Amino acid sequence: MNLKAKYTSLIKAEAQRLGFLSCGISKAEFLEAEAPRLEKWLNKNMNGEMRYMENHFDKRLDPTILVSDSKSVVSLILNYFPEEVQKDATAPKLSKYAYGTDYHFIIKDKLKLLTQFIQEEIGAVSGRAFVDSAPVLDKAWAAKSGLGWIGKHSNLLTQQVGSFYFIAELIIDLDLEYDSPTTDHCGSCTACIDACPTQAIVAPYVVDGSKCISYFTIELKEQIPESVKGQFNDWMFGCDVCQDVCPWNRFSKSHNEPLFNPHPELLSMTKKDWEEVTQDTFNKVFKKSAVKRTKFSGLTRNIRFLKK
Repeated sequence: MNLKAKYTSLIKAEAQRLGFLSCGISKAEFLEAEAPRLEKWLNKNMNGEMRYMENHFDKRLDPTILVSDSKSVVSLILNYFPEEVQKDATAPKLSKYAYGTDYHFIIKDKLKLLTQFIQEEIGAVSGRAFVDSAPVLDKAWAAKSGLGWIGKHSNLLTQQVGSFYFIAELIIDLDLEYDSPTTDHCGSCTACIDACPTQAIVAPYVVDGSKCISYFTIELKEQIPESVKGQFNDWMFGCDVCQDVCPWNRFSKSHNEPLFNPHPELLSMTKKDWEEVTQDTFNKVFKKSAVKRTKFSGLTRNIRFLKK
């Protein structure tokens, strides 16, 4: 076995040991196919108030600018599909990814361990870890690395486990064996397009971010426009509709990461509990949660918007 193959299988085995669903590797190079797509998307203002999407255009498309001397992009996916969901069907809904501890912390810790392993087993390898927190096109790299295909709802999809997982990367200065992209298995299905409450999937594979419920309930800092009143299907933080209706998510299996388990009170909170939620309850239930991004004021704004 040559060194490249040896290092590649070492990294993939350790990623699996750390709990990642799978690991794929691509050559660190300019994402040629993504460049015109991203430019067109930004020109149509589909990023809404997410102005940060306009920054670092070159870095988003070329990891060698982001991490000097980089040779490989190691893409990893981590399952977050919960065993149980909220019990009160009439209560305001929370996206499943936000049930437990904020994924940024959990995945960063795992990536730290993976980086340490690489340095101990292989030598002086340098690079950077990314968890949805820098100008990196996670889904494009995961697809390029053969971890799945980008579905019509623009999420990464796999035949084996659907789409309820996080994506992260290590961009490193080590030559490895590269994986090939997989094929698209959406076929003629339009379930996600048909089900989107705000018609945010404006064409197959194109999501207008400024129309997405996740954008309104998390990213938008001002008042939610009255024009989308009554279209939120009770979502108060994020939205899972396009994933919930996807036939491939029949194969989702619950995660085995204890830190992704929700606070004991969260799933049993009723509609009334949410409508009367206090700062104290918010602090307790969402102590280390991604929901803190929207703050208590943002969450209560969203709940009021659903109520009116």
